[in-house]
Amino acid sequence: MDTKQLEYMIKIAEENNITKAAEKLFITQSALNQQLLKLENELGTQLFVRSRSNWHLTEAGKIYVENAKKIVRIKKDTYNQINDMIDLKKGKLTIGLTPERGTEMFATIYPIFYKKYPNIKIEPIEMAVKQQQYEISLGNLDLGFLTLQDSQKSNDEYIHLCSEEIILAVPSSHPLADKGGKLGEKLPKTDLKHFEYDSFALMQKGSTLREIYDHLIMEEKLNPNILLETRSCHNLFKMVAEGICCSVFPLTYAEHSPNVVYFSIIQNPGWEVYASYKKGSYLSNIAKDLIEIARDYWLKKMEKYS
Repeated sequence: MDTKQLEYMIKIAEENNITKAAEKLFITQSALNQQLLKLENELGTQLFVRSRSNWHLTEAGKIYVENAKKIVRIKKDTYNQINDMIDLKKGKLTIGLTPERGTEMFATIYPIFYKKYPNIKIEPIEMAVKQQQYEISLGNLDLGFLTLQDSQKSNDEYIHLCSEEIILAVPSSHPLADKGGKLGEKLPKTDLKHFEYDSFALMQKGSTLREIYDHLIMEEKLNPNILLETRSCHNLFKMVAEGICCSVFPLTYAEHSPNVVYFSIIQNPGWEVYASYKKGSYLSNIAKDLIEIARDYWLKKMEKYS
C-alpha cells in the first residue's frame, strides 16, 4: 500500500510550509509542489491557502488530512499485526524520551533491546512531556516515555512503569540539617514553610517538576527566592551539594553525600513514569517488549532507594 502522497500532505500541514515539509521529506520543493497540484487537480479544489510564510488548510484540506492520518495509521497497525502474526522481527519504532532521564534510560535499555531485535530500528526523539503528548496524539510517535502526574494525562493510552517520590534536599550546613535524613533510611517529613526564606535551585518553567513545585508553594502561600533555574536535575543536586541552596527533585536524583540531607515533603508529592501510545492504535509485541525492558529498568532503579 503506497501512502506517500498522503504522507506528503500531512507533512505540509504539520509544517505549514512547503519548503520545510520538502526538507523533512528529503525531496525537492518542486517535486512536492507537483504532487500537491496533481492531487488538487484530481479533487477539483485547493487543499492549502498559500502564503510566503504560512500555509494553512482549507476546509477541504482539513477533511483530506484528517482522513489521511487515519489511513496511514491503519496501514501501520495492519503491518504491525501481520508482523506479530508471522513473528517478523523487522521494522521501526519512533519513541519519545524526556530530556536527561529519558535519554539516560534509553542508553541502558537499548543494548538489551538490540540483542533481542537487531533488525528493529529505533528512532529516539528527545522532547518535553507536553510535546510528546501532542506528537502521540498526531500518531507521529509509536511510544512515548513520560513522567507526569495523573492529572496531566491526555486522552491517549498509558502503561504504568513506576511511582517516584519528590523530595527536598538541603545542604548539611543548613540550620535545620540535623532534622534531615540520609538515603536508605526513612526520611523525616517537613513542611516547605520552614524553608520559606531560603534560596532554591529549580527546574525551568514548563517542566512537570516545576509545575509540582509551583503547586506546593501556592498551597502554602510561599514565595521562596529562586536562585537558579535549569533543565537538569543533576544540576539541582550539585547546587545543594556545593552548599549554595536548597532544591526539590525526584528521589532517583538523590546521591549519598556528606554535604546533603533529605526530607520527605508533608504533602507527599510524587509523579508516575508511564509509557504512552495513541488511543485506538495497535501496540505491537516488539513495542510491548520494549516497555517491559523499560519497566524492569525503573523497578531496579527504585530498588536502590527502598
